Amino acid sequence: MALPQKYEELNFVDSTGPVWNYSFFTDEDVKNFQQGTHYRLYDLFGSHQAEVLGQHGYYFAVWAPNATFISVIGNFNDWDPAAHPLFVRLDNSGIWEGFIPHIRKGEVYKYHIHGYKGRQMDKGDPYANFWERRPDTASITWDLHYGWNDEEWMQSRHRHNSLFAPWSVYEVHLGSWMRPDRNNEESYNSYDIIRGKLVPYVKEMGFTHVEFMPVTEHPFDGSWGYQGTGFFAPTSRFGDPQGFMALVDALHRENIGIILDWVPSHFPYDAHGLFLFDGTHTYEYADMRKGFHPDWNSYIFNYKRGEVKSFLISGARFWFDKFHADGIRVDAVSSMLKLNYSRQHGQWEPNEFGGDGNLEAIAFIKDLNETIFRDFPDVQTIAEEATDWPGVSKPTFDNGLGFGMKWMMGWMHDTLDYFKMDPIHRQYHQDKFSFSMMYYYDENFMLPLSHDEVVHGKSPMLYKMPGDEWQKFANLRTLYTYMFTHPGGKLLFMGNEFGATEEWNYKSELQWDLLQFESHRLLRDCVRDLNNLLRNEPALYENQFNIHGFEWVDLNHREECVVVYRRKGKDEADDLLIILNLTPVVRRDWKLYTYGKSEWKEIFNSDDKKYWGTGDVFNPEIITTIVDKKEKQYEINVHLPPLGAIVLK
Repeated sequence: MALPQKYEELNFVDSTGPVWNYSFFTDEDVKNFQQGTHYRLYDLFGSHQAEVLGQHGYYFAVWAPNATFISVIGNFNDWDPAAHPLFVRLDNSGIWEGFIPHIRKGEVYKYHIHGYKGRQMDKGDPYANFWERRPDTASITWDLHYGWNDEEWMQSRHRHNSLFAPWSVYEVHLGSWMRPDRNNEESYNSYDIIRGKLVPYVKEMGFTHVEFMPVTEHPFDGSWGYQGTGFFAPTSRFGDPQGFMALVDALHRENIGIILDWVPSHFPYDAHGLFLFDGTHTYEYADMRKGFHPDWNSYIFNYKRGEVKSFLISGARFWFDKFHADGIRVDAVSSMLKLNYSRQHGQWEPNEFGGDGNLEAIAFIKDLNETIFRDFPDVQTIAEEATDWPGVSKPTFDNGLGFGMKWMMGWMHDTLDYFKMDPIHRQYHQDKFSFSMMYYYDENFMLPLSHDEVVHGKSPMLYKMPGDEWQKFANLRTLYTYMFTHPGGKLLFMGNEFGATEEWNYKSELQWDLLQFESHRLLRDCVRDLNNLLRNEPALYENQFNIHGFEWVDLNHREECVVVYRRKGKDEADDLLIILNLTPVVRRDWKLYTYGKSEWKEIFNSDDKKYWGTGDVFNPEIITTIVDKKEKQYEINVHLPPLGAIVLK
């Protein structure tokens, strides 16, 4: 790569051996790295193309503070540990580096490390941009040059990624969205093939963003990517980094944003990964009361260590800088915040103030969000946080953690519990249904119906619904209408949009064959039209995170299970009325009372025949009667379809 001027000015030291003592680092770089304030480490560590004294090759740099010897091994030197030793810096930074002439792009390599107490290990490069396809575990010399064509998106994406924009996120697991061979878990589509199939599908469906479950390199498919070893590399299962860049580029050219799952909470114990990197607990806490994650049999980053903090924030910033990401969804934030997360009494130690918060992780999270929003003000960070921790999506200057949004796990649990009930019992649980608005304004919430809800015996979305086949589909259409008209961002996992009948299986692919059946195909059309409704109706997003955007109109008909609410935009003319009939009883000439507008029309009906509804109950003409002229109160007379939702404008 072309080196910044400050690197070119460094003195070349030694050319006597196969590795030249050459450095990218300045003293200021080292200082910031150690203090936890260097957030572009991907430009320094790892392997980088360079030209020194007219010789082309690769510069290597790795941090291993307790190593006594490190060399670069690979096919180019027959994996000989003695052939290409690196030089350790004399500033006690623990950085080993060197330039190897004639190394080419595409060479596999590892670091051979003599570590603490003479332990010898062969490790992959923590900063590598490309890795061998598993089960092979070596890193690959590469470069990230790519000719981007998304300038229009990048210049305007502040509008798409704003909290005042519609957010409808399609959550995708790249390996199992679609495969060349449905029954062969070793068969993968390339990034190029995925691009050709996924981008037009998401465009047609009307989603505003795609969220990819972790694409960072990981050794075990069964972890779904959440046990990563390559924090600076898209997985090689589907091709090279430029293939993934082209996928992002194509999404942007269709005005679709890209969110990446990012996992700074833990990492696996694979021998080639970060665990015991130089024979000691380099990246993880040494005290296993903080350093071991009992739920996932993995290890927890040492957020107190400056070098680790610099590594992690660089690892997040990298995807915005080099891959044009529009957001990150930070996994398992709850486990980072709490010292006693999944630990019994005696298995954890309180912090210095006697509390259960991990003060170092809290500081790290705040610095992460401040850095991302400082450098990329037109993106979002989203927390998966399942507790009542205060201020997750509040600014750090307001004593918050600084995320842009937070997953609304309480809404998800309460809503699914409600819809699972036989409709005859729903009248007794309306408070569960309406409770979300009691605390909605505490955070900037995204409503998630994610992968976690359709695995491990939880059943697919369709089979969570009660009743016969027609009722299951009707319930699901109504649930989705409620979701898309509730304030906040929306997230729907792949396959939910057409009513998968099997739980998600990462070894297979989605049940695309279900689309031959009208019920599934028309459910997908319903989700498409809900996406378009969200995009086209400002009342559904302009005030989605403030008290001006929502109003309960009628919660007083518990026995009938009819719920009415109003979504309000900046202009009253844009207001919408949403009416949910949550039992299979048709209710004709239903009367409700509202203020302000004398004329309404039905713009969406989940019971429409085009969505596999009955089509028998609709409102071609809505009768309104003045009740109080002074107060502008009107009686509205509508017909309510069974297990259905209508939207009036």
